[in-house]
Amino acid sequence: MTPGARLQSAIGILAGIFETRQPADRAFDAWARSSRFAGSKDRVAVSDLVFSVLRHRAQLAAAIGSDGARLLAFTAVALLQGEGADAAAARADGTPHAPASLTAEERAALGAAVLPGPDAPSWIRLNYPEWLHPEFEAALGPSLEAELAALMERAPTDLRVNVLKATRDRAASVLADENVATEQTPLSPWGLRLVGRANILGLASFRDGLIELQDEGSQLACLAAGVKPGEQVVDLCAGGGGKSLALAAMMRNRGQVHACDTDSRRLGKLMPRAQRAGIRNIQIRVLGPFAPDAPDSDLADLEARMDCVLVDAPCSGTGAWRRNPDARWRLTSEVLAGYHAAQTEVLARAARLIRPGGRLVYVTCSLLPSENEKQVEAFLASHGGFAEVPWRSIWPEDTAAPPPGIGDGSALRLTPASTGTDGFFIAVLRRES
Repeated sequence: MTPGARLQSAIGILAGIFETRQPADRAFDAWARSSRFAGSKDRVAVSDLVFSVLRHRAQLAAAIGSDGARLLAFTAVALLQGEGADAAAARADGTPHAPASLTAEERAALGAAVLPGPDAPSWIRLNYPEWLHPEFEAALGPSLEAELAALMERAPTDLRVNVLKATRDRAASVLADENVATEQTPLSPWGLRLVGRANILGLASFRDGLIELQDEGSQLACLAAGVKPGEQVVDLCAGGGGKSLALAAMMRNRGQVHACDTDSRRLGKLMPRAQRAGIRNIQIRVLGPFAPDAPDSDLADLEARMDCVLVDAPCSGTGAWRRNPDARWRLTSEVLAGYHAAQTEVLARAARLIRPGGRLVYVTCSLLPSENEKQVEAFLASHGGFAEVPWRSIWPEDTAAPPPGIGDGSALRLTPASTGTDGFFIAVLRRES
């Protein structure tokens, strides 16, 4: 593909994302499947441009006074990729599949474009919706600039070593034999971080179940659940089952993990993954609607019997903006209110399942207090038999590492700037009576 064709492909993908609000990874994958002519370098170049625009959308829009996909993409080439206005405009050179030539108005805007300076509002310089600024201030305080800047960076690719099949050193050695360089993650005793790029899904080590793709922060959330062999555990919002697999491996195939979700399509991916990993102690349950004032027929047999319920709650995903930069532009106050309601509901559903002395582990990949501390406060106010306990108090003793020395509160808070992980909030709530 020519540089012009790559640019036009990026413009088309961005236009579709803006018009349909489709997640960017799905939009890019759809383009890649329909563009067999694109080689690996072409796909990388187009992907880099698309996601660069999404990460810097507010800055670019301020620079040119427009939020249209076409001019944003030209401006990203000029300012972010450093080619300058003339070279970016020259990509519209009349060759097949290149963009149409810039109009005089577009050329003038591109020629005058300058990224916002330090006096611009933080939500423009750091590319987040202005209406979220009060929440970020409350959550991050003086670290706001550093954390929001970190959320604009590309996330690393982390792997979780399956402790049922390999040690971390052994997995790293196998990956090295497959020409994949890794380094140990600093906080999770299970983690390896890629050095460079690799097609993980195509590796024999992945097909054989030695490794899984999982961010280090997500691994720490599982470790903070403190599950032990022989326990009865519910993963109440299991999705594709990444955390269920980690919990089951912690339990060494003893006890039971009940992986539950309302989305049968996502949950259906779990059992093939479990088989590959050599895991035998997972059951799946597809859940129907929940009414707080009615019996929960889908989970009635588990009520007051569970040692641990992991609630990986539906949330805004603000902590994962490095991986999903377009998600910041899809989030609205109405959508956030819907997440608040869903979090309240799933916490109430989880509370019924926990035996006296058992624990509810509440997890979000959000940085927002309204989804984190305030949800925990509201839950404790309405469920008198529960109390928050320090996450370090249930850290598993048989891991290869002690609890990481991060944070000083009862809840575990992870952020890209402070821990190098996605943003997570993990609170442990024990049922006292």
